[in-house]
Amino acid sequence: MLSERLLKELNEQVKYELYSAHYYLAMAAYCAEQDLDGFANFFKIQAEEEKFHAMKFFDFINEMDGRVTIQALEEPKNNYESLVDVFKSALEHEKFVTRRIYKLMDIATEEKEHATISLLKWFVDEQIEEENSMKAILKKLERLGDNSHGIYMLDEELAQRTFTPPVE
Repeated sequence: MLSERLLKELNEQVKYELYSAHYYLAMAAYCAEQDLDGFANFFKIQAEEEKFHAMKFFDFINEMDGRVTIQALEEPKNNYESLVDVFKSALEHEKFVTRRIYKLMDIATEEKEHATISLLKWFVDEQIEEENSMKAILKKLERLGDNSHGIYMLDEELAQRTFTPPVE
């Protein structure tokens, strides 16, 4: 059985995962407006992943006989200076999510809530992947600078991204 404190924080995480999807859709809209459909696709797929993450928490709370409470989302940032700005923002957002996952892990460990620890181990690994993905694209964009040919090549590469939910 989940403690009140852990249940509250897990419900907060459902909100943050849904907010992440919201946030990435705003980035997709910015990229689409810039005629960078591959970058837009990258963020639309990222939004799908975040909704999947939210549902992992949603389902876990239900499996643990907790009550999911859906909370309001803030309006995400919609305007950016450049693709570099977009990916810097995305990386900072992923670092925020990582801190949230670590906070949850600290609470679950303190409470010796082993089922939650098991769930969160998956998210710890996922956050390493998420941060590294944003860092890699950011580094490429910084190296490219104003090289439009290189940006369009990266756009084509990101257009190929798809999301297949992991099989557990």
